[in-house]
Amino acid sequence: MKKSRTVIATPPGATIKEQLKNRNMSQKEFALRMDMSEKHISKLINGEVQLTGDVALRLELVLGIPAHVWNKLEAIYRDKLMRAEAENDMEQDIEESKNYPYNEMAKNGWVEKTNKPNEKVINLRKFFEVVKLDLIKMTMLDKIACRRLGDGDRADYALVAWAQKARLEARDISVKSVNTTRLERNLKKLRYMTNMDPVCFCPQMKALLADCGIALVFLPHIGGSFLHGATFYDGKKIVMGLTVRGRDADRFWFSLFHEIGHVLCNHINHMGSTTVDDEIEADDFARDLLIPNEPYRQFIGNEDFSVTAITFFAQTIDIAPGIVIGRLQKDGYIGYNQGNRLKIRYALAV
Repeated sequence: MKKSRTVIATPPGATIKEQLKNRNMSQKEFALRMDMSEKHISKLINGEVQLTGDVALRLELVLGIPAHVWNKLEAIYRDKLMRAEAENDMEQDIEESKNYPYNEMAKNGWVEKTNKPNEKVINLRKFFEVVKLDLIKMTMLDKIACRRLGDGDRADYALVAWAQKARLEARDISVKSVNTTRLERNLKKLRYMTNMDPVCFCPQMKALLADCGIALVFLPHIGGSFLHGATFYDGKKIVMGLTVRGRDADRFWFSLFHEIGHVLCNHINHMGSTTVDDEIEADDFARDLLIPNEPYRQFIGNEDFSVTAITFFAQTIDIAPGIVIGRLQKDGYIGYNQGNRLKIRYALAV
């Protein structure tokens, strides 16, 4: 027997059991008369196996109840069983759906807007391409390398939704086979793009990374995710998603090279999410690639953090001055209220 809030599914076996009781017939004797094993009869009575047409004919001979009656009881049972399971799954998924940032997803056009719990569940199932939300069970967090500045259950659910959207968008992006050697050779080209306008560098960056087997996707930020970017394998391609959180160019470039660091340091496609050490290694990679350590040490040793000095230093290492400002602010050499006029803010199309 299977129950849900509005449905009770009773197997035909309940009727068989009642008939045996009326006849004072044991299951062992009944099995002999049916020419079937006791184990199968037990499963039949408990609704664990389907009552087939052959069994219905045998029941007609042994119990005197027409085969069409048994067939109808079986059909009713299977229909109610399906409805009960669907109703239970829906109720469980309604609770599960509350964990996802549905309103933000709808605002971004990822799912349809609705206030109806059932519709939210259906839309989320379609978005994640699953028949039940509990099939996700956060396993999508495995093998995802990401840069985010916080964690927790809310952040995990937001990351799962964000990563799925990146995966869906990346399906339409054609890439070559993954080639980390080619990616490493192209780092200077990518770094030089910090001096370019997004309108110019975005298509170039996407094409360059696609040539290395990476599908680059720009997505809006999801509140509570603390996310700047994420990278993972989807089939034979690498999906790299970047947010435009804060819109600051220095954050964007640091996040890009942080994710590239995950690829080159072989942090992706392993069971479980990245470790603290992985994130530190990717941070160091991005930091030192954008602003090489030795020139930076020489610059801060001069203790001249004027706009003129910063601009000149940025020109000597061929990097956007706003990236130098961001590094100096983070390292505590200047305040977060200093030098911001050298920073650029992006409005990337997502």
